[in-house]
Amino acid sequence: MPARILIVEDEAITALDLKQELISLGHEVVGIADNATDAVKAATELKPGLVLMDIRLSGDTDGITAASAIRANDDIPVVFLTAHSDEATLERAVTAAPFGYILKPFQARELKACIEVALYKHGKELEIRRLVADLQAALAKVKLLTGLLPICASCKKIRDTGGDWHVIEDYICAHSEAEFTHGICPDCMTKLYPEFPSLRDAQTKAKP
Repeated sequence: MPARILIVEDEAITALDLKQELISLGHEVVGIADNATDAVKAATELKPGLVLMDIRLSGDTDGITAASAIRANDDIPVVFLTAHSDEATLERAVTAAPFGYILKPFQARELKACIEVALYKHGKELEIRRLVADLQAALAKVKLLTGLLPICASCKKIRDTGGDWHVIEDYICAHSEAEFTHGICPDCMTKLYPEFPSLRDAQTKAKP
């Protein structure tokens, strides 16, 4: 799965080698940054599909902080690429919610697999978010029917939040899964058709 990738690496030779490796794997390298500030800015401007981030960078801010900012600002998946595997570093790295972690020196197949897994996981995460948003929207519509519904005392139309009035059947059908079929209750049968008692009796005995 080809991807647009931003490299964040403060060692120029390593960054160039990584760029060539990514190109050979079919990916597009949209930029290279060597510090956290430039990395965050490049992620916002270039909108890559993935960021390969070294943890130790030049300057006062490391890659973990940069990765957290990129995830918060642009929701771009980050894979850490670093020579540091001590427990303290790994614990801090987890707080940035990375989509992968590759130790230097790396093999091409490891890099390839890690990128593919990261892109797949991010895609699934976006899909789940869309499904949750759709569910919340559906539930919001259902909730409209559980609140206070302004209804006309005369014609029984319902007023929506925009101030428009709707026939009650139309409103309920539009905001729920309910459908309507029409009949006549025994009381109305007696009132409207007193000359047909047999119909009234049949209506009264009819099963729901």
